[in-house]
Amino acid sequence: MEQLSHRIYLDYCATTPVDPAVVEAMLPYFSDSFGNASSIHAFGRETKIPLEESREKIAGVIGAKTGEIFFTSGGTEADNHALLGAAYAARRVHGKNHIIVSAIEHHAVMHAAQYLRLNGFDLTVLPVDAAGKVDPQDLRSAITPRTAIVSVIHANNEIGTIQDIQEIAHIVHEKGVLLHSDTVQSVGKIAVDVKTLGMDLLAISPHKFYGPKGIGAVFIRKGIEADSLIHGGAQERNRRAGTENIPLIVGFAKALEMSQVDLAVSCSRYASLKEELKRLISERFDSVLFNGHPVDALPHIVNISFDSGKIDLDGEALLLNMDLGGVAVTSGSACSSGSMEPSHVLQAIGRDTKTARASIRFSMGKHTTKDELTKAVSILEDVVRKCAAVPT
Repeated sequence: MEQLSHRIYLDYCATTPVDPAVVEAMLPYFSDSFGNASSIHAFGRETKIPLEESREKIAGVIGAKTGEIFFTSGGTEADNHALLGAAYAARRVHGKNHIIVSAIEHHAVMHAAQYLRLNGFDLTVLPVDAAGKVDPQDLRSAITPRTAIVSVIHANNEIGTIQDIQEIAHIVHEKGVLLHSDTVQSVGKIAVDVKTLGMDLLAISPHKFYGPKGIGAVFIRKGIEADSLIHGGAQERNRRAGTENIPLIVGFAKALEMSQVDLAVSCSRYASLKEELKRLISERFDSVLFNGHPVDALPHIVNISFDSGKIDLDGEALLLNMDLGGVAVTSGSACSSGSMEPSHVLQAIGRDTKTARASIRFSMGKHTTKDELTKAVSILEDVVRKCAAVPT
């Protein structure tokens, strides 16, 4: 991480640097083994082997069958493929035209759901409590005979709250409905097993765990009908047309395998860093609200809001001055970081507009140190002093 030596990177939820071992694993497939895996000649067969080996490795980590993993261009496409594909198939085959999503879904799911609403589907958005949890009884009440699919994010990308997917899956399956879950922030960070959790479809993105960008995967449980979104070839067993990106797929599998080595130790380390960061923040600020569930949450995310009733902060100035101070953080999802609209996630858990805007998400990674956290909070103290105004 030499290139970051003069700065502090605390935005690992947005993306991570590619691990050198992952780069090394990918390199031969950019030049030496360059064949198209769909070709029947020796060059194609040579790359077909690592393609299927990578698929098998990824499936093994999440408890899936090899034939249930389909490669995409990233987590966003994977979420879209799962939600739109399953919804369209359910309407075409079973006449179902109702979908349910939680209020704190990533935009990859939320915007896809809104697109379905524009195309003849009824949409129910489930509320969450102050910690970001879906009430299973709200879900049970929302399901109708027309419900095609339910989508509940496994671990939220902004506040880290982990849902009780097992209970949610039980309710959904009891009603004969499919369950999709966005696991982009959880796979590679905590244990995820599709059999144990009961997911029917899920999305994965390796650039969240030191793998390459531009590649992802959707898990579609065997027997589930999901229409294709991209047409023009028979790749991915007719699920997703387009030449498979072998270097990135190999890097994906390598990164996921590496993430599982000493996973419990990594989680414990992150939990220790998280407690240290929360302690440092609590000691310096009496106007801070911690967002997310206090226990059922990812160990590497700390999301805070400055209470607008106690302090008046401009959210954009807060983030810009943190960056000028050498600390990379964000206000929420990287996909909406160009907009200073208040986070829909923070609003869903009850934060008012001003408080939601004056928020910071710290997300830690394997290069994060306690010394960096101390420096970051010290810089935040200076920034808040500079940007604060008396509430009116």
